[in-house]
Parts: sequence; structure tokens; C-alpha cells
Amino acid sequence: MGELSWIFVSALLVNNFTLSYFLGLCPFFGVSGRLVTAFRLGLANIFVMVITSLCASFLNAFVLPYAPYLRLISFIVVIASTVQFVEMVIKKVSPGLFRALGIFLPLITTNCAILALALFQTSRGYGLLQGLVFALGAGGGLTLALVLMAGLREEAELSDIPSVIRGTAMNLIIAGILSLAFMGFAGLFSGNA
Repeated sequence: MGELSWIFVSALLVNNFTLSYFLGLCPFFGVSGRLVTAFRLGLANIFVMVITSLCASFLNAFVLPYAPYLRLISFIVVIASTVQFVEMVIKKVSPGLFRALGIFLPLITTNCAILALALFQTSRGYGLLQGLVFALGAGGGLTLALVLMAGLREEAELSDIPSVIRGTAMNLIIAGILSLAFMGFAGLFSGNA
């Protein structure tokens, strides 16, 4: 059980896809304006990552040993199909959320964090259970980054900030400070590796 918890904590905090690897920055900056929207997009990303992990495990076990040249294309097809399904469900269940997410929902298809999940899972040789834990940790880390950024952006809107750094400049400063904070987790856990 120690290995699974390490995979989860590593993907969630130490090797956070957004704040350590700088993957998934489009939704990180684009959808993190409101806390509720950021959280819901994070949940959609977790769902897509879990399905991608399941499919990557299946493909790695049964298809890709015989046709390794299909690896990238098969992962992209799985991600695009899953995102289309999520998009249809959100449009049907919550039209308001569908409008709030706008272009960023279909952009999950090209979110490099989700493709990186499948590629990292494959290159690290994770099995089905390890891959699912990795997907949950990576999705949770992406959601955590989105929610932290959204909360800080909402707080910054209410604060007395000089007009020179309002907007994009402030968002980049917040992202840099968050990234530095998450890079500190690497040093905290390095003794346990």
C-alpha cells in the first residue's frame, strides 16, 4: 500500500502536472477566474484522466505490444472520445456550466496534461491499479491547482492592488508563487525516495 500512496502523493503534490511540469496551463489560466467553474472543470479532468488511464492500461496490455507505432494515435483517439462524451453529458445535465466552460471544455481534448498522463503511465510501466491511482493523483493535482488559482484570483479582485499589475501580470505572479510552493514539496519528500 505504501507504493500506491506514494504514487498518489507524488502526482498530487510533488510532481503536480500543472505547477511542477507546467502541463495544462490553458485551463489553468483560462478557467480559473471563478472557484465553482474551476472546481467543476477539475472534476471533468479527473474523469477524463481516469478513463484515459483505464484505456491506456488496456491498450498497453493487449494492443500496443503488437503495434507500438499506434501508441500516440490510440491515446489521442481515447482522449477525444472521452471528452466528447463528457461534453455531451455536461451539456445535457448542466447547460449553465457548459456555457461557463465555453471553449475550454472541448480543449480538454488537446490538454497536454491528459496526454502526458497516458505517456507517463506507459513509460513508468504502471499496471491497472497503479495507473488509476496515478490518474486520481494527477487529476486531483490539476484540480487543486485550478482551485488554488481561482481562489487567489477572486481574492485579488477584492484587494487593493496597483493597476500596473492587475490582470495578466497578477495572474502570472500568483502562478509563479504557487509553482515555487509546490516545488518545495520535492525537497520535503526527497528523503523518502
